[in-house]
Amino acid sequence: MDTQKVLDLIQRGIASPRSIKNGEAVLFCPNCSHRKPKFQINLSSGKSHCWVCNFSSHTLAQLFRKLSVNPELIKEAASLSGDRLRKGSKQTDNKLLRLPAEFTPLWVLASSQSYLRKHVVTYLMERNIRMGDVIRYGIGYCEEGPYARRVIIPSYNSSGQLNYFVARDVFPDSKMKYKNPPTSKNVVMFELLTNWNEPIVLCEGVFDAIAIKKNAIPLLGKFPSTELMKTMISNRVKSVYLALDNDAVADGYKLVDEFTKLGIECNFIKLTDQDPSDMGFKKFWETALDSKPTSFSDMIRGRLYV
Repeated sequence: MDTQKVLDLIQRGIASPRSIKNGEAVLFCPNCSHRKPKFQINLSSGKSHCWVCNFSSHTLAQLFRKLSVNPELIKEAASLSGDRLRKGSKQTDNKLLRLPAEFTPLWVLASSQSYLRKHVVTYLMERNIRMGDVIRYGIGYCEEGPYARRVIIPSYNSSGQLNYFVARDVFPDSKMKYKNPPTSKNVVMFELLTNWNEPIVLCEGVFDAIAIKKNAIPLLGKFPSTELMKTMISNRVKSVYLALDNDAVADGYKLVDEFTKLGIECNFIKLTDQDPSDMGFKKFWETALDSKPTSFSDMIRGRLYV
């Protein structure tokens, strides 16, 4: 392929490369938005790959389809590489979810810390979230834009691709605490961090899951998504433990019945009048140890102080 034309298409379709090394354009990843330019596009073949989240494409046209760029640019890229779609196939893939353009990683120390950044840190500390959690879950925030004043908690699927993010306003005067991204909630939250060979803990929100840490999946509501149920069945999950708020006990019994019918052992972790995010990691697992059978206790014993 004409490398200069490929470079021109990259600039028009995505962004100007940060550098050109060994015949490859190096950019910030359009999928995971890592703070360093880790996304590379080969100017001869059009193949692309991110060394952080493994987002990749075999041709430039395929990459453009994944990113839902201008259809005219997709045609140009396909013509340049000889890429042809099967007759009757869609011209574009489902729109790829991205973190907000204004997203700032919280683990990167700013040269001048803004008032908002300090407030976000304080807000997270009040919810028992520390810097280790920030790094583990890739937490950031937005100073401006449609998600301004919000802490951003991303979720990635088993391939490392962003599948959802939670945007929570950190100020008490907010009229809308949560602002949902433009995508379906039919996902498996924190799938990349989940070990399906061990018992799964289901909770309601992301802050609860971060407090629980060990194999915790937030439902973003009271019931599992269709995708979560399918994934649990395909991975032959044996045990599920529910850590739901006290006002969700009735819904919890319905879940116990549903999981039992599927051959999955399901039990409650009896919480106090606090939810897991209020209890914090240590207190939650101490409560879990007191209320669960030996098999579950063996799984988590000795991990209260990690």
